[in-house]
Amino acid sequence: MPRRAPNALLKRNRTTTRLVPSTKPRKRPKSSPSVDDAAPKASLGIEIHDNLQRFPHCILLTRVGKFYESYFDQANEVARLLNIKLASRRWDGGTIAFCGFPLQHIDKYLKVLVQQHRRFVALCEEFPRYTAHGVVGFDRRVARVVTPGTLIDESFLNQYENNYLLAVSQAPDARDVGLAWIDVSTGEFYSKPATSDLLRDELARISPREIVLDKSLETQKPPELEHALAEELHCVSYITPSTTNDETRSHTTPRDVDSTKEKREGSGGHVSDATPVDDVTEDEALSPLLAELTTQEVAAINLLTTYLHANLLDHMPKLAMPAREGTAARMQIDSHTIKALEIRESIREGGVKGSLLSVVKRTSTSSGTRLLARWLCSPSTSVTEINARQALVAFFYERDHFRADLVAALAGAEDAGRIVQKFLLGRGDPGDLHAVNSTINVWVALQRRIAQERMYEERDFEADPKGDSNVAHMASKGQRATRVDVQWASFDALLARMSDLQALSNRIGAALKRSDHGKNIPASVEPDDTDSDVPLGSEIPRAGWKLGNNNWTIKPEYSEKLMLLHATLEDLLGRREQLQADLQLRYDAPSLTLRSSPAHGMHVHLSKAKRDRTKISKHKGFVSIAESTTTKCYFYQEWAQLGGQIVETTIAMVAAEREAFELLRMEVNSHAPHLRRNARILDELDVTLAFANLAKEMGFTRPVLTEDPVYDVVNGRHPTVELGLLTSGRVFTPNSVQLAPSSRLHIITGPNMAGKSTLLRQTALIAVLAQTGSFVPADSAQLGIVDKLFSRVGAKDDLFHDRSTFMVEMLETAEILQRATPRSLVIMDEVGRGTTVKDGLAIAFATVHHLVSQNQCRALFATHFHEVTDMLGHSTPKEERGVFSDVGFFCTDVDETEDGHFAYSYRMRPGVNRDSHGLKVAQLAGMPQTAVAVARDALNWLKSRREDPSSNAADLNSLGQTLTAPRSDR
Repeated sequence: MPRRAPNALLKRNRTTTRLVPSTKPRKRPKSSPSVDDAAPKASLGIEIHDNLQRFPHCILLTRVGKFYESYFDQANEVARLLNIKLASRRWDGGTIAFCGFPLQHIDKYLKVLVQQHRRFVALCEEFPRYTAHGVVGFDRRVARVVTPGTLIDESFLNQYENNYLLAVSQAPDARDVGLAWIDVSTGEFYSKPATSDLLRDELARISPREIVLDKSLETQKPPELEHALAEELHCVSYITPSTTNDETRSHTTPRDVDSTKEKREGSGGHVSDATPVDDVTEDEALSPLLAELTTQEVAAINLLTTYLHANLLDHMPKLAMPAREGTAARMQIDSHTIKALEIRESIREGGVKGSLLSVVKRTSTSSGTRLLARWLCSPSTSVTEINARQALVAFFYERDHFRADLVAALAGAEDAGRIVQKFLLGRGDPGDLHAVNSTINVWVALQRRIAQERMYEERDFEADPKGDSNVAHMASKGQRATRVDVQWASFDALLARMSDLQALSNRIGAALKRSDHGKNIPASVEPDDTDSDVPLGSEIPRAGWKLGNNNWTIKPEYSEKLMLLHATLEDLLGRREQLQADLQLRYDAPSLTLRSSPAHGMHVHLSKAKRDRTKISKHKGFVSIAESTTTKCYFYQEWAQLGGQIVETTIAMVAAEREAFELLRMEVNSHAPHLRRNARILDELDVTLAFANLAKEMGFTRPVLTEDPVYDVVNGRHPTVELGLLTSGRVFTPNSVQLAPSSRLHIITGPNMAGKSTLLRQTALIAVLAQTGSFVPADSAQLGIVDKLFSRVGAKDDLFHDRSTFMVEMLETAEILQRATPRSLVIMDEVGRGTTVKDGLAIAFATVHHLVSQNQCRALFATHFHEVTDMLGHSTPKEERGVFSDVGFFCTDVDETEDGHFAYSYRMRPGVNRDSHGLKVAQLAGMPQTAVAVARDALNWLKSRREDPSSNAADLNSLGQTLTAPRSDR
């Protein structure tokens, strides 16, 4: 069998691209023609030139053997961005710039180019050309364009976060917006109608890594769209949407939605391949998937699928139907609030640490963590859905040992959603098949443990039926009731949706050999020795030059063909061993071995040539082909023929294994909807188990959700602050909040650092946790559904957008007053503090007046403008306050001792506290004592004046002159 001989150009590339870091100053090549110069004449150069012309907006990385390389002017940029050596080479009579790096570093450098520098990378792969004599060359074509929103399975892809690509469609001169977004790594695909004024909030909630717009909007966007995109400096791409229905719209039109509905209703057990809606316990017949898509949604989906086709290329999957999100089923949290409440990430840390997500996270799987993050940023507004989740949490809360067993079992589950998506994208390897199989086994083990627990409880119930008050109550009414009917109802609703995939598991288990390392790629085979056109990342075992040393992944028993090939190879390898032993004895050469290599083909090798070559050199059958100081290689026809047979058999086995692997891949793909459904059910199980563990660890209680506009929390706590205090050995001081139609808005006054902002934030976070289905940090809680959550807390400027701190404050306040509804919850802290006292007081009063008279929402309003309480009639009877009769007044205090020490009480009480104790905070911060003394004197003088001190400039000037004198002279 002829060995593969790389052409001269390829061989030269391999020797000149082994780059090492250099400490010398980088020199630009003397001549570096651009891609627009005369086209290269060599085949590799022609392919590179053509690909650069086809993908001018991308950095082109071309695979050449064991390296990815960049040429022409792009090489200068790539070398600079990646901090690798820039080289030069002669090509077609000229000198060009080029650089490169080994294949194994591709993910490392893709992270730099795509995630850090937001550059698009076109990956040009090698595809072997086969003839009867083996591989005679390579075709190179771009198999995929990597962008921030189209990552598949790269090692730097965050397993705990979704990587969304979002398409936005907006008609000219219209407020209607269509959204479509997909996580290519998991296949989760959603669409939603929206309006332009809500677009910024949707971007904050979805948190896309890349946004796609129509090419026509590149030069001029609608003002609302321009404003929303500029807010967070999103990575924005443009493309002209497809006008054909063959590829991009075959699964996106309303007609297809209707046909899917008919299929689902008429097939009984059919599982749709659409992305599941956000709650798997919901009745499938009522799924938002079946809603009519708007024109802008269809346009957004068309835009998204066009973009995917343009960039995924060889890896483009058949897209499932998108799950349609409604606007009424989820709490709307504006972009400011998601950041201010630190729901997903901490403002100070800049990462997950310190956020609500990090504090409540008890999930065991990466996919469960992604679902938890989505729930926290998009809580439900359906009482039915929330109660279903809470019922599961309560179910696990009461069963410590059962909960612990399920958590331990879940820890062994793989990220099935992303693994299935890899197969659908034409990627994946035997290790991923093992992961699918092990995950199915985890699901089976979970179901067995669940059945066992149910059996135990049924047995206990039969022994003492009066032990369950709920069941006894139903039985007293003549209803047939068991523990399964009552306590297991919510759990049954979840598990009833799981599909039985044991047959698929058995099929994979019968085909694959056991793997202790997850991946079954033979370490002895280098990437450039492949005889396959499978793209990088999808390798399966293949023939290397170490004959017979392949780590075969498919069991011989899988097919008769494989059994025959394994038997043939075993016989040939036995003949090789026998031939080697015979030659060693016949020619008295103990160091003789039969080897193969790319350089010498099948050859006889002497490792101690001086000692063992005497008899061999005299035999005409051994032809010397290479020699060194200690070794020598010979061509020997008998071994060449036998080795050729081994190579042919090995290649046949590789092809047979590849064929078996593709069959298994297709089988997994055919079960993809069921695998995804089961994975999503396990995600919800993981999250509810996590909520139960959280409630046990932190002493959370189950809230009662209602449609009434109330908020009644007894001894509520801030989950993040409480955990931080517990870590340092301190105890959190809880507070109660009661908001009702008769007391919708509370004015909160008190000292700095006394817990006003913490109370505001904990009030909002308790509502978020309750509507995700979690228990809450309180002794008891009754909460009315919150449709929109707003916050105006924290002081920050936005210099990039030319906004002062006060301007940011006013923008957020204006948005709240324009959008809050009677079902909303608003928290506002220090409105008006960024301007003069008079202006700030006027703005604070106007804000409260609008919240009470127009928005009529539940709100907490913290302020240091104590005069606001007088303007609202705090000192007058409630019935005489008019429109402000629904306003309550609460405050915090500072406890002072006779020796000058003080402590914050943090406990909220009814009333107004007119002392902000700002000097105490200054002392705590370490302000010099001389400065504190001057400030105290100024404060005492100002307090001694009944009239407004600012009205008498002369008195103020006198005060200033007095304070500048030494204290002994005052």
